[in-house]
Amino acid sequence: MNRTVMEAVGGQAKNRPTCSQLGGCRPPPSSSRLLDLPENEMRGNEMKGRLLLSAFVLTVVGAVAGLSQAAPGQLRGAGGTDFASFSWTEVRPSTPPGPASWAPRAGLQAVELRDSVFVMGGRTPLPPVTIPGLPFPVPVSTIWQDVWRSGDRGATWSQVTPGASWPARAYFQAVTKGGEMFVLGGQNFKAGSGAGCTPPAVSCSDFFNDVWSSRDGADWKLLTPNAGWQARAGLSAIVHRGAIYVLGGSQNDDASTVPGAPPSRIYFNDVWKSKDGRRWTRVVERAPWKARAGAVLVEKEGWIYLLGGEEGFTCSDPTKPCPPYFNDVWRSRDGAKWERVTPAADWSPRPGHQCAVLLDRFVCFGGFGLPPFGNPLGPPSNPMDIWESKDGDAWTLVAGSPWNATQPLDVKYDFDVLVLKGGRGGKRPSIYTFGGDRETFDFLDPGNYLRVDNDVWRFGPS
Repeated sequence: MNRTVMEAVGGQAKNRPTCSQLGGCRPPPSSSRLLDLPENEMRGNEMKGRLLLSAFVLTVVGAVAGLSQAAPGQLRGAGGTDFASFSWTEVRPSTPPGPASWAPRAGLQAVELRDSVFVMGGRTPLPPVTIPGLPFPVPVSTIWQDVWRSGDRGATWSQVTPGASWPARAYFQAVTKGGEMFVLGGQNFKAGSGAGCTPPAVSCSDFFNDVWSSRDGADWKLLTPNAGWQARAGLSAIVHRGAIYVLGGSQNDDASTVPGAPPSRIYFNDVWKSKDGRRWTRVVERAPWKARAGAVLVEKEGWIYLLGGEEGFTCSDPTKPCPPYFNDVWRSRDGAKWERVTPAADWSPRPGHQCAVLLDRFVCFGGFGLPPFGNPLGPPSNPMDIWESKDGDAWTLVAGSPWNATQPLDVKYDFDVLVLKGGRGGKRPSIYTFGGDRETFDFLDPGNYLRVDNDVWRFGPS
């Protein structure tokens, strides 16, 4: 079961060009650890220019400063795991949707439970439609509430349910705890003349703060219709020390993807936790990291790590860096006290990316790349790099490109990842990726909406 709605393409977001695409990089800022620093001290030198946004036509008035990259194999700190024997293998190619194939999509979630992988939710773009009075086509998507299961690490799939009890959504979170999977937050992308939006707005998405749980992906129970934290999409969630943590995210559609979509997005930097998904406690109202959506959370050695994210999609706001993305790294043991690991990792600022802990190392890759000089209608610029780190401070560039990409347009954003054992290479763990988006901001491109995938890839021992 699904919903087809006109949408503002916006739960998570995009990133900026890599150093190679900008023709050189400046040295990275100091990576010394500082406690509870205000974010406005961290990013003052990020921006060299600003853009004014009118519909989708932007006037460039500056240039983007880059960040340094290491050569493949070059270590920036002590230690290192040799990923030279690792490779990217396509477990399942993108295929047309059917009884044994979930539709291509972005903003989906994947979880592992009892040796099975479950994929659920997300959005599948459709051909844009023309709305009278608008000078541009409006993106349209199918929003999903289906659940799929694989017992062989993504090679084959069966549908658990075409319509879960929770409302269709994308850019939500799903985690597992105590033999159950949990669905939290997200949005449904309502837009257009038939969506009930108040003119002149053309988008008015519903945002969720409900929590649902299931033991099998078929039968779902509503734990709370209102978790206490404000409804949001692009939120981050993780299970840590027996509790579910929710933090960050945003509310309201983004005018850079559907101009004239009031009100402006609201970004969060609060932290909440729950032992059971029903009762929630606010851990901190304002964490020291800047409010954002699309941040990655991972757990390592008893710490929650937060990496990257966004506070906007394009360079339309002169009060924010251009592009308005992050590459800082923070960590916390309890969600209340945060320690900044580095204000700027060696990888370029980005959202829509993923990081996982593999063989006791952070591995980060993917994300959307805003074209050079912040021009959203410029050439595709998704980052083709892979980075690894022992501590989140010193990063090493891994040889090769994610998904064996040969051009930036091959690189995905808003996909999901799991670290799974077994399969090729025996019991050694590997990173698996599911689906993802490769669309650009060029909504006049008739083939743009087709750049969404349902493939499964594995990064692991060859």
